[in-house]
Amino acid sequence: MRPPGGCAGFDGRQRQLVGALSMLILVMTSAGCRPSTATPSITFTKIPPAGGGPEVLEPIEGRVVGAQAGQRLVVFSHNGVWWTQPEANRPYVSIKPDSTWSGTTHLGKDYAVLLVTGNYRPPALLDALPSPGGDVIAVAVVPGNADAKPNVRTVQFGGYEWTVRASPSDRGGKNFYDPANVWTDESGALHLRLSKVEDHWTSAQAILTRSLGYGTYEFSVRDVSHLDPAAVLAFYVWDAVAANRNENSREWDVEISQWGDPRARNARYGIPPFHVEGHTVPFAAPPGALIHTVRWEPRQATFRTVKGSGAHERLIFEHRFTAFVPPVGNEKLRINFYDFQRGPNPLRQGGEVVIERFRFFP
Repeated sequence: MRPPGGCAGFDGRQRQLVGALSMLILVMTSAGCRPSTATPSITFTKIPPAGGGPEVLEPIEGRVVGAQAGQRLVVFSHNGVWWTQPEANRPYVSIKPDSTWSGTTHLGKDYAVLLVTGNYRPPALLDALPSPGGDVIAVAVVPGNADAKPNVRTVQFGGYEWTVRASPSDRGGKNFYDPANVWTDESGALHLRLSKVEDHWTSAQAILTRSLGYGTYEFSVRDVSHLDPAAVLAFYVWDAVAANRNENSREWDVEISQWGDPRARNARYGIPPFHVEGHTVPFAAPPGALIHTVRWEPRQATFRTVKGSGAHERLIFEHRFTAFVPPVGNEKLRINFYDFQRGPNPLRQGGEVVIERFRFFP
């Protein structure tokens, strides 16, 4: 026989102890397995300068709180619209193990970072940012740093200010641009160079800082008959916002190149899309200094190339487009010297071109 109440008292205390331990284990287990209830958030530790344009890349950095496995970030820059950064075909930024993140962006007036699931596919541009929901977990927006100065190099040429491109471009292939490839000499002439860095070529581009619109554009160019067949010297206007909206890019071109084929004619006038018949007009540009002009008017554009000037002027080629002519908008004039990588032969030697003079007449 058990003592009265002896084992019964022990069983009660044991049940209390077991109950307390069970409750503790339940609380600990629940705390360990339950997902965090903290609202995910994004902060910035490095904000790029306020600015605009596709010519310069700047670092952008920050930290994420509450992100889950498989989630990542997308950076946008605001310049008229929200642009996916740094390029539409490589938009994702990984979150590091310490919850920090870092990426690069073209300059904008504002910057945004989205925390998204692995299923989110950002468009090239947005008129408005999405709100959190679905594949978008969190959104953070910050103004550009008004106290910071963008790492932008400019040159003065022809009485205008030009931005020197430093960021890559997919025009003609994957082209890298080195600001050191653009300069002006003591006479005021603009020099552009193709140079090799390690295993790849670097190109040169100067972009007018403002739109000129309708009028006559005149380019006086030294002899370029020495150019490699895959080198391209292009004078053109282009509207980045319109182009990325799949609208009219407001582009016209004067291009000096054989597109990698030494048997091809070495110059052409064009209005995109270039693959459509009637949009490009090729011709043979002779050796020596030449003057190319484009008279851009509503519904027509007249292209003209001459050798010499005044009484010694000799017409080389002329063509007037009365169809496909773009209207004015936010286009800017660009002078581009780059490596055409999509032709039958690769670029084998670099080179230098000299633009003696640029003039504009409204």
